[in-house]
Amino acid sequence: MKMREEENKRSSQSSSVKRFFKKRWVFPAIYIASAAIILTGVLWYQSSSSNTNKYDYKATDLSGKKHDAPAVEVNNAIENFKMPVANANDAIVKTKFYDFNGKAEDQEAALVFYNNTYVPNTGIDITVKNGESFDVTASLSGTVTRVEEDATLGNVVEIEHDKGIVTQYQSVKDIKVKVGDHVKQGQVVAKAGQSLFNTKAGTHVHFEIRKDGVAVNPTNWFEKSLSTLQEDTLSNESKESSKTPEVKENQQKMEDPASDDSTNTKENKNS
Repeated sequence: MKMREEENKRSSQSSSVKRFFKKRWVFPAIYIASAAIILTGVLWYQSSSSNTNKYDYKATDLSGKKHDAPAVEVNNAIENFKMPVANANDAIVKTKFYDFNGKAEDQEAALVFYNNTYVPNTGIDITVKNGESFDVTASLSGTVTRVEEDATLGNVVEIEHDKGIVTQYQSVKDIKVKVGDHVKQGQVVAKAGQSLFNTKAGTHVHFEIRKDGVAVNPTNWFEKSLSTLQEDTLSNESKESSKTPEVKENQQKMEDPASDDSTNTKENKNS
């Protein structure tokens, strides 16, 4: 009896399943449900792969390298020009920048006597209180574009901070950098030395800031940013001051006062 009952149940269940699958909506419903499950699985897999890429260290490193250069430029723009010595409190400006708009007495003090000629100073000559040599430091972060031995100027180091903006360090010795080096603000680039061009300054560094080849007054730009200088429009007078000593000789030539006296004496004797 029990076996017959079980057989009847099985046959009844089988017939019910058959009747269920004979219905028209069953297979479309199963197909739609299967497609939905597959699509959900694909979307989940793609989402999972995307999240994994976010933590790919190689990708992060490459991204960082791409942004290295712009980050340096931004930092340079934020930095302010500094006196090119380790301790600005010890610095003394021995010879000032020749300002064509300045007072007559200031202009006279900013003339350098070289080769029987008075030449306008295109930078500032810095010494320290004890008159000894000192560390010359980068006024602003940048790339070294020139290192040159020059007996007259006392050797030259030039650092580019952005296109057209450079600082120049003359009358230096024991140079610590080479062309292509990236230096940070305050990094030692050389030691202060002497030059034939301005022997009266003694042991010093001749420091210049140039924009598009035009020398500007460094003292006007200390504690001001690179971007401020970039936005500044230079006057014609400033452009005049950028000319080299050789060019300025014919325009700014003034004979040594001692020569004037001897010339006047000769004229008086002849008369």
